Amino acid sequence: MTLQLHITEEHWSLEEPFEIAGQIMVDLPLLVVELTDSNGLIGRGEAAGVDYDGETLASMRVQIESVAERLNTATIPADLATLLPRGGARNALDCALWDLQAKRSGVPAWVSAGMQPLRPLLTACTIGLGSIADIRRRARTLSSVPLIKIKVDGTRHVDWISVVREEAPQARLVIDANQSWTRELIESLLPELLTLGIEFIEQPVKRGQDDALDGLHSPIPIVADESCTDRSSLPALVNRYQGINIKLDKCGGLTEALALAREARALGFDVMVGNMCGTSLGMAPAFLVAQLARWVDLDGPLLQREDRPDAMRYANGTVEPPAASLWG
Repeated sequence: MTLQLHITEEHWSLEEPFEIAGQIMVDLPLLVVELTDSNGLIGRGEAAGVDYDGETLASMRVQIESVAERLNTATIPADLATLLPRGGARNALDCALWDLQAKRSGVPAWVSAGMQPLRPLLTACTIGLGSIADIRRRARTLSSVPLIKIKVDGTRHVDWISVVREEAPQARLVIDANQSWTRELIESLLPELLTLGIEFIEQPVKRGQDDALDGLHSPIPIVADESCTDRSSLPALVNRYQGINIKLDKCGGLTEALALAREARALGFDVMVGNMCGTSLGMAPAFLVAQLARWVDLDGPLLQREDRPDAMRYANGTVEPPAASLWG
């Protein structure tokens, strides 16, 4: 059955600039793939790409267009791994194929994935870097949210976390250093982080320098993000990290993400599902993987001024399953 490919480049405005260690985002570029079959059914997928790997809308478009003629013989998502490397391009195509398959068959994607009916999930709500005043203002707006994720860096950490703890004393807190810490800084901060009730530390050290964690006996779990890509990255994380953060853009789509989650759990890792920011169209397939996770971080749409029609519903940190009219 012939498939028509349509690629759209989009830019979504954020509520305010979003800062992490080493980067400030003012808007969000997204690539949307639509696959239309001869019956007019359309499958959609969205990708933000992996910016720290050099991915851009243009580079993802080139990758997708390079395999366009082969899509008619690769309608099973698993086949994409032979056509494209992991990354945003494969993610967008993979998710579009899952969506199209659901529309063609009338079988929801979660059923095809062999999962139980989707249940609402608690997602972390993220506070980006900024001044102490910025952090206090944002924390106040999230004071009733059960789980808050705080971005930190090499100099802005304990005092910033303390402000969030003051404004949201009942919340569970997790932190993300985005590769900005050293082994020495981790060891020096651990006592205060314990006192503040931090539940896990995400990617403190630079990827490729994960051996800095060798022999570190942290009472707070450490979760690999940038250091965890797809299943091939898992062996190097054993005995260094206690959890992994799965993002569909990193691993190359829902097909690999499901396999990664299951293999990671079999190896004893706790699983987190995150995002590179995006609309509800990007969160929807990740929501399936999040059913297998201990921690969920799918608040990307909450950082934007607008979302897509039939958007996923968020209320005080809880996100509902996606509507079939959105995806899957």
